[in-house]
Amino acid sequence: MVVVMRLGLLVCDHVRPEFLEISGDYEDMFRRLFAGRDDVEVLSYDAIGGELPSDPFQCDAWLTTGSRHSVNDDAQWIRDLEDFVRQVARTDVPFIGICFGHQLIAKALGGSVVRSEKGWGVGLKEVEVRGDLGLGDSYRILTSYQDQVETLPPGGEILGWNEHCPVSMMAVGTMIGIQGHPEFEPAYSGALMDARRGTIIPEETVAAGIASLQGPSDADRLGEWILRKVRRARDPSS
Repeated sequence: MVVVMRLGLLVCDHVRPEFLEISGDYEDMFRRLFAGRDDVEVLSYDAIGGELPSDPFQCDAWLTTGSRHSVNDDAQWIRDLEDFVRQVARTDVPFIGICFGHQLIAKALGGSVVRSEKGWGVGLKEVEVRGDLGLGDSYRILTSYQDQVETLPPGGEILGWNEHCPVSMMAVGTMIGIQGHPEFEPAYSGALMDARRGTIIPEETVAAGIASLQGPSDADRLGEWILRKVRRARDPSS
């Protein structure tokens, strides 16, 4: 009998209407990342709209989307989500924070998040990782961020890094933060960059980011790795 893992997706933003035809909304992107598996059920919670789980044990594991917002913004839904992160941290329930969620883990648990002095990180980036993670020496992932983790929370450890983002992946207990976007597709990444070209993001940064989209991504490999990490956190013998 297949044991189904309930993966709670905390939705921290929605795709702009003009981009929905590319890859759908963020919920659609994550469902696609884990598509074709009969052992995973994705349950969605509209965190940005104020919908949060009643308790950390409502799902077997938690996952966040990214967001155009900053974890340092003064918004009630962000503060409420921070509280939920702290609730989960007091349990052994796995939590995977993607981009905004990666930064949220750090801030909620006592670390700090700042605007990067190196500017926007966009396009396909290579992240070096610790050799014992089961990801080889590195992975390549689509990115879109201007904030990044500056200091780790107590008990945190760096799992992945690159020149632009020294804390590209981290762990705090059974929580893992990933700065990149395994759910993104190149077409959506390119559309985001084009929409911000020369205004929010400098022209030369966008040009380099779009050029990088021709390279191969390790999104599927990272998606499988996330599921393995979650299962082992819930059942070390698996």
